[in-house]
Order: sequence, then structure tokens, then C-alpha cells
Amino acid sequence: MHAHLTRRQWLGATAAAALPWLTPAAELLAQQPRPKGQPARSLILLWLAGGPSQLETFDPHPGTKIGGPTRAIRTRVPGVQIAAGLERTAERMDRVALVRSVRSEEGDHERGTYMVKTGYRPNPTVNHPSIGAICCYALPEEVPGLGRTEIPRHISILPDQWPGRGGDLGNQYDAFLTYDPLQPVPDVQARVSPRRFRRRLAGLEHLNRGFGRRRPVQGRRTLDQTLLDQAVRMMTSEQLAAFDVTQEPLSVRRRYGDTPFGRGCMAARRLIEVGVRCVEVTLPGWDTHADNFTGHAELVPVLDAALSALIEDLQQRELLEHTVVMCCGEFGRTPRINPLEGRDHWPHGFSVALAGGPIRGGAVVGQTDPEGSRKTVDPQPVANIHATVLAALGIDYQQEYESHSGRPIKLCEGEPIRHLLG
Repeated sequence: MHAHLTRRQWLGATAAAALPWLTPAAELLAQQPRPKGQPARSLILLWLAGGPSQLETFDPHPGTKIGGPTRAIRTRVPGVQIAAGLERTAERMDRVALVRSVRSEEGDHERGTYMVKTGYRPNPTVNHPSIGAICCYALPEEVPGLGRTEIPRHISILPDQWPGRGGDLGNQYDAFLTYDPLQPVPDVQARVSPRRFRRRLAGLEHLNRGFGRRRPVQGRRTLDQTLLDQAVRMMTSEQLAAFDVTQEPLSVRRRYGDTPFGRGCMAARRLIEVGVRCVEVTLPGWDTHADNFTGHAELVPVLDAALSALIEDLQQRELLEHTVVMCCGEFGRTPRINPLEGRDHWPHGFSVALAGGPIRGGAVVGQTDPEGSRKTVDPQPVANIHATVLAALGIDYQQEYESHSGRPIKLCEGEPIRHLLG
């Protein structure tokens, strides 16, 4: 009996018999076709700093004691609803997968950010790399059809205080930080005449040679020299134009929204188009301990315009199959509404949206309790999200690297959510 069911599906069906609210997620998942194709080659991380409320974004529960005034709207996927304000995203939900049962062990901003960006809890003996750094470490420097980029392969636009870092992989994998794409890219202008710039480089090369002579032969070409060479190439590269969103038609810019985040998402598309491996774009302000509903009413339309335009743009340019989009924050918000009409930190069941590459668009994994308990259907630890994204990029998520202390560390300790991968 039920020989065609996987163990996970059987357990979900058994639980559903006891808790009726568990049933729809498995049904919705079973309806979605599996995509086909090669692994993706780039990652765009849309970072919602502060912890967005799952109830006001991707997991509304209207009409319940935890739902508040937030309404739910239909999406292109039958049976899947998301919060009002995300109307444009709703029209593209057939390209987006939702994991509604993500669980973290960290409810503090800094520790939660570390965990969601690295897949690991903070540990004083290890400095884990962020997922963007892992992409740059594990994927070849040359992108098929595009060659090797002359600009950084890991970029953070509008970074908060915890941008993507290389950790024990080395600072060469740290994200390059830049801000509103309407502003010039920082630190790429020489600000002196070409002649003087060449003289400065020659002087620096002379110092490096002297340093190298006092070191073993294999150490003469130092990491600093390598980074310097990369910086000089970037300063003269035509690929810097990828940061310039003013080159986009006005109609495209309007779709993303006239906001720094919208422009950041537009720049992210332009950057992965020239071969950048990971772009992180931050939308801050989600820490709504007070006046949660007003705060989200201001932020959700910004997210809706940028996310929907990014997915549409990637698809139209045949880049969506090559790009994984990951949208999340460090945790969710409490089902309980506090006396300040706010929601507090909640790592016990929140949402992550994924799209692109071999991700199975339209799928919904997991479900939270409409009564507000910590019970979830098909709970997914943060490490499973990492494993899923890395697998979608064709990266061996169990590959090991060596920490500074010589300890072998896996890139990820989770397992991919196989339902989401073609």
C-alpha cells in the first residue's frame, strides 16, 4: 500500500490525518512539474535585513488569531496564496518555490545572519564562509561562454553590517562592497593622471620585489600582488559598465522601481550577465518590533517591484535557467502580535523564496501552524536551504576545505530538498 510514496511523503500524509492544516502543502508540491536542464552558474541573494514577517510576505494566515490585518491574494499557481502587496510577484509564482518551514537555531540578528548566510551556527573556532564566497571558491573562474571576469566575482550591493565574507577560505572571497547604482562605483577611479598612476604602480612593484627576495621562491608572488593586479584590471575594465543602470531603457528601470533596492536588483542582473558568480542585494528595515503592519506595507511594494522585475528580466533574457535567486532574511517574525502592534524575532518557522536554475517553480515545501505554535510540516533546517542552492549550482555541497586551524570543514552539513530540484 502506498508503494509509490517516498518516506517523507508518507510521513507527511500520516501527520495530515492528525492535523488537517498540514495537507495542502504536500498536494501543492505534487502538482508541480519538475524542471530539466544544467546546473545554474550564478546566485543572486536578495537579503531582507532585519527579518521579514512570513505572515506579511510569503505565508499569510488571514482570518486567524495570528494573521492580523494582512490579506492573502491568489497567485498564478492554483492553491498558493501570498500576502497582499506582492501582486506582481504573485503573477510569477510559477517560477518561484517557497519553503515555508525553515528553522534556525539563532534568534539574534548577528548570529541569525551568520547562520542563514553561512549555513552554520557561529563557532569561535571556525570562520565559515558565506554562500556567495562558497560559489566563488567552488565554481571555476571562467564562466562558459563568458570567460573570466575582470571585476569581482562576489559583489554586495547596499550592504548591511554583515555582508558576505570569505571566512576561512580567505579574504579574496569577500564581497566587493558598492552602494546605490546611481552613484559611482567606489574606489575604482585613480584620481591622478595616468602617468602618475603608472609611477605609483611601478614604485609598489619595486617594494613587492624587495619583499619577495626576503621570502622563499614560492612566496615571491604574494597574495597582495595578485589582488593588486586584479584591482588594476578592474579599474580599466569595460565590464565596469555593468554597474551603470542608467544604460537600461527607462521602461526597464520603471519595472524594478525607483528605489535603491530596485536599482540594486537591476544591477545584479547586469552583473551576472557578464559572469559575476554571486551578487547580494540588501533591503533593510524589516525589524518591526513596533508597528509591524505599517513597516511591511512600506517595504513589501519595494520588494514586489524588484523581485518580480528581476525574475521577468532574467526569464526574458534566457538567464533564469543559469541563475538561482534566493530571497530571505535572518529569521521570521512571531505569530503573536505584541502590545506595540509589532512582531518579534521568530526562527521557528519562516519562509525562503527560491527561483531559477533547476529549482522547481510553483512548489511549496512545508507549512506553519495557523494557530501560531512551533509545529511545522516538513521542517527544513537552514543547512538544507544551503545544500539545495549549492546543488542547484552544481557544487558538491559535502566538499571539504581546511579551516585556519587545519580542521576539515564541509561546505554544508545539510541535505538538498530533492522535491525542489529537477
